[in-house]
Amino acid sequence: GEKLVSECSETEDSVCAPCETGHYQPSWTKEKHCAPHDICEGNAGLIVKRQGNATHNTVCQCQAGTHCSDISCQTCVENQPCQLGSGFVAAKAMERMSSPCEPCTEGTFSNVSSKTEPCHPWTSCEEKGLVVKVKGTNSSDVICESSRRSSLSVLIPVTAAVVTCLVGVCIYCLVH
Repeated sequence: GEKLVSECSETEDSVCAPCETGHYQPSWTKEKHCAPHDICEGNAGLIVKRQGNATHNTVCQCQAGTHCSDISCQTCVENQPCQLGSGFVAAKAMERMSSPCEPCTEGTFSNVSSKTEPCHPWTSCEEKGLVVKVKGTNSSDVICESSRRSSLSVLIPVTAAVVTCLVGVCIYCLVH
């Protein structure tokens, strides 16, 4: 946070002064000038992620919906929309990756093409007291249904089968 004003001599110690506003010095130095903070150029699509101070440089990042054009991240380019089944990963955009999209993993889905939407977790049917009717995919949520309806869908055919057997036995007994 300081720069050297004058070096020590036989009679005097070194003299340092604080960095001027908009400049920084991260460590002890013999430099007589502090480095200027980076400027996050709005026209290049950059915004301030962390404001600089006397000991740290300003950290820039791309605006939402954009990512760094190269490793130096002096300019940002618009994200291509993530396709169905893929979601936007903010950390990848911040890590200066070229594509901030990743396929949705098991248990998540994305049913929209978007430059900013992440993959969303499947609905938990159990938490709602329901059962899974249709399993989810990477591009669709699960479909839940009432567990009562599920048991009816088993109970009705079983009851029909039992009644049919009983009727068959009764007819057999009457004939013989």
